[in-house]
Amino acid sequence: MAERLNGRKIAMQVASGLGLLLCVLMGIWFWRAGLLSSQEVLRSFVGSFGVAGALVFIVFQAVQVVVPVLPGGLGCLAGVVLFGPWQGFLYNYIGICAGSLAAFAIARNCGRPLLYQMFPKKLIERYDGWAKEKDRFARWFAFLIFIPVAPDDYLCFLAGTTEIAWKKYTAIILLCKPFSIALYSLGLTMLFQNILGLWR
Repeated sequence: MAERLNGRKIAMQVASGLGLLLCVLMGIWFWRAGLLSSQEVLRSFVGSFGVAGALVFIVFQAVQVVVPVLPGGLGCLAGVVLFGPWQGFLYNYIGICAGSLAAFAIARNCGRPLLYQMFPKKLIERYDGWAKEKDRFARWFAFLIFIPVAPDDYLCFLAGTTEIAWKKYTAIILLCKPFSIALYSLGLTMLFQNILGLWR
């Protein structure tokens, strides 16, 4: 059993590493093609794909919740940079909420062993106390999803192993996610623009 858990954990790490490598290679290709010279050039390129570009990004954001490739904040930044503040926020919100629901469903079907395959033991132990009490966990879960510094991906998987109802979980995700996504998007966009200003 232990060997199987370790094997699956390694497979998840490899998948995450390959995804990160793909993102780096794509970034290098964008840079060499001159697509990173300005936000306008990059948005024009992405806009040339029409609805397909938005759908690919939404799917990427959803998958990223289940199999982390980049830090979640960078995904939010990419949405704003590629599509602008309003559309970027909307696409981030749809993708992240869809991924959060998928993570919950996967964990509900697979149970706690899945947590040990995907996350460090110390992280699991840090939040285990809250998971044992249904009402207390729901309150803490809502608060942690609302603020932009908690390990949201892990918390979504953890929630799937508790007794929290689908309806309550979905309501928390849909109502609490916008604030943290907006803060990530705003803060990182300002940082990105400052970095671009130093390059010019």
